[in-house]
Amino acid sequence: MKRLLLVGGGHAQLAVLQALARQRPRGVEAVLLTPSPWQWYSGMLPGWMAGHYRAEDCRIDLHPLAAAAGVRLCLGAAVALDADRRRLQDDSGATHDFDLLSLDVGSLTDTRALEALPAGTLLPVKPLQAFFTAWPQRLAAARAGQLRRLAVVGGGAAGVELVLAAAQALRGAGCTVALALVAPPGGLLAGHAEGVRRRVERRLAQEGIALHLARAEGTAAGLVLDHGAGAAPAALPADCVIAATGARALPWLRESGLACDAQGWVAVDAGHRSLSHSAIHAAGDVCTRAAPGFARSGVHAVHAGPVLTANLLAALENGAASTPPHTYRPRPRSLYLIASGPRHAIASWGRWSAEGSWVWHWKDYLDRGFIARHRREAITPV
Repeated sequence: MKRLLLVGGGHAQLAVLQALARQRPRGVEAVLLTPSPWQWYSGMLPGWMAGHYRAEDCRIDLHPLAAAAGVRLCLGAAVALDADRRRLQDDSGATHDFDLLSLDVGSLTDTRALEALPAGTLLPVKPLQAFFTAWPQRLAAARAGQLRRLAVVGGGAAGVELVLAAAQALRGAGCTVALALVAPPGGLLAGHAEGVRRRVERRLAQEGIALHLARAEGTAAGLVLDHGAGAAPAALPADCVIAATGARALPWLRESGLACDAQGWVAVDAGHRSLSHSAIHAAGDVCTRAAPGFARSGVHAVHAGPVLTANLLAALENGAASTPPHTYRPRPRSLYLIASGPRHAIASWGRWSAEGSWVWHWKDYLDRGFIARHRREAITPV
């Protein structure tokens, strides 16, 4: 009996569950270890903040998916891995031996520059389930007049979406809150075309959101901004600081024996197999590749899912040491649909951009379709 251990219920792992539901290999015992019975969809989080979705609209129940796939669902978080001995430990102290391992455990928000902020001020966007729990509490504090200044730190699409969603939510709640977005100097939507940045800057101005191009640091006295070029550090008062400051690898990966890069991400080949341990595969935020266009985003996690699945099934059939038959080549450019508060969004694809309510409806159609597709397949395996 071969033991397949799936760790994390991320986007790529959903494809594995679907494949196992369609055609279960013989002689395989499969376990899914994940902290939550829900897979929260990050693409709908800003829309939920803005009031366009309910929390239950933004998540996939893993129970029926696992049941349809014949996979035992075990609720827990991985805390240690011995790659050489093929053994993983979860936060309950239980150990899980495996013949084949698939890692899709995501990442942490890199809050190291902000952790000195006063207690209760910092709100990281990840883990997603914790954010879904915490944001309504912040909104209630704003309604009670206890939250008057909110800052989002992070110049990527996530930071932009979160501050615009917060503006929409606070306006809908009848709250007057000063909003600010802090992006690194020259780092607002890095990698996107200038036209996209101009559209975003207009939206921020329309919403009365202050844009600060500076490096942010958390201190016991609050948020301090460094604008560079010899300028004196400036304080930015904030009762709540939402961190969308990029990803940080889970610390136990460095101690696992897996080949990792300098930041602690698992190094994989084009088939998403570990460069050091052929019995271990990884996809999503947890891994890194020496490939042009590769980045940590849900786009790549979704597209890598079928490749990860095919190679796991081939390894179960032919042995872990066999060459992965499928490879994932990131597209030279990806489509980003950036939610911007009210039912409005900005599209970014290479040098092309557009905006309007029609872009939001396009994004809404794709996001709802992603959720519905997995719910449907969970109920009726194909």
